Amino acid sequence: MLTKRLFLGLAAALAVTASAQAQSTNPFVKMHTPQGDIVLELYADKAPITVKNFLHYVDTKKMDGATFYRSSTPKGQTTFDYGILQGGLGTDPKKLFPPIAHESTIKTGLSHTDGTISMTRWAPGTATANFSICVGDQSYLDADPKDPKGNPGYAAFGRVVEGMDVVKALLAEPRDPNKGEGVMKGEMLRKPVPILTVRRVSAPAPAATPAPGAAPATSAPAPQ
Repeated sequence: MLTKRLFLGLAAALAVTASAQAQSTNPFVKMHTPQGDIVLELYADKAPITVKNFLHYVDTKKMDGATFYRSSTPKGQTTFDYGILQGGLGTDPKKLFPPIAHESTIKTGLSHTDGTISMTRWAPGTATANFSICVGDQSYLDADPKDPKGNPGYAAFGRVVEGMDVVKALLAEPRDPNKGEGVMKGEMLRKPVPILTVRRVSAPAPAATPAPGAAPATSAPAPQ
């Protein structure tokens, strides 16, 4: 029995190691904001054009000083557990590199699920340095396989792996009812939140998996 437990424990440890190695093949970046940090895994294997563009802004430090400036949620929502947080460098041509080709979700196989980061744009092929983070499932932002020209969707290229609590806190920031135009009116933050720095980081360590047969951890009684 002891030998069997040791074997299963070793197998579990090897599985965690293999998972960490697989996870580390994609780049990770950390956005540092006054409200906390957001760590993103960028899917260079699935959306190479979009990831290369984003990392160009990161590596040249042009993304330092960007802001989160828009919070879009359903009207009347008070829990801020569903919506879109938008950020980036805006439209200042002095800060922007040339726009990139659109990588459709049909091509990448990605979807706008909870925590997905995606490029914002006007027409396809105009994305530069502005992005959104999904809070909750936003798969309506995916391209329509039946009508890719009519609905090309947006270019998903990564996901939040740490800091969704920070994303939700930013989504709940006060908005100015008079700012914004068209569908964005009333969705612009009263005080845009600065993205102080964005840097490449190592892949976060995977959560430890208890070995099969190990006794479950117990919590100490709360102090009275």
